Amino acid sequence: MSGSQPVFSGNRSKLIALWLLAGWVTAHAQDPFEIHVYEYETLKPAEFTLEQHLNYWAVGSKQFDGTVAPTNDQLHMTYELTGGITDQISLGFMELNAVRPGGSGLEYAGWRVLPHFYVPKDWHLPFDAGLVVEFSFVRPTYAADSGHVEVRPILERRWGSFQFDFNPVLARSFHGPGVRDGWEFEPAARVAYGDSDVMRVVPYLEWYSELGSQKVQQFFPGVDLKLRENLLWSLGVGVGATSVEPRLVYKSRLEFSFGRR
Repeated sequence: MSGSQPVFSGNRSKLIALWLLAGWVTAHAQDPFEIHVYEYETLKPAEFTLEQHLNYWAVGSKQFDGTVAPTNDQLHMTYELTGGITDQISLGFMELNAVRPGGSGLEYAGWRVLPHFYVPKDWHLPFDAGLVVEFSFVRPTYAADSGHVEVRPILERRWGSFQFDFNPVLARSFHGPGVRDGWEFEPAARVAYGDSDVMRVVPYLEWYSELGSQKVQQFFPGVDLKLRENLLWSLGVGVGATSVEPRLVYKSRLEFSFGRR
């Protein structure tokens, strides 16, 4: 153990410096297809999770913004399959769909690919740490920037019965009008009371914000319900604390785990 300590210290310093750097950049719009604070959740090889995200924007924008349709009364349905490659690396794929007023029912909206990386617990960091990189390709009807990348660090710590998660997200468009804006910052955080591995009902509060010119603040109180050993249902209601849309959002995430145990 003592011989590996200098390597660990150097790696830890680089990781902390990278995540703190996120605080020096600006902001990005909230994702309508996946409203989720990422936690430290590793998968072993041949283990999988299948998630369904349902988000209903009850109070959103009411006019087209260029090619982007009004978000008011939109329902977003996303399917996400993630599989373990190693104990610290997994890979996810998303298929995006939406129903909007004036549309033709359930419409295909785009796709995403998400590699996941997690720091081993035997590094003994003061927090559990991971990183998810998301490459997104969305139809112009649902996003002005049809191609973008997100770098999502995961910082997790448990104190007593409380679990805290922080995602200082960096995002950049690589196709669309937002390319010239460079890197943007959209932090999100979550505090939960209890542990869904051992409790059937875990209440939580999530916070999403944009720290640029729009000054968006949204709060999602909710609850995680463990329906079965391998089935988790998360429900939440989001309320905007500023005049920026969306002002009211309902979200649901159903997660089914399967594969080798």
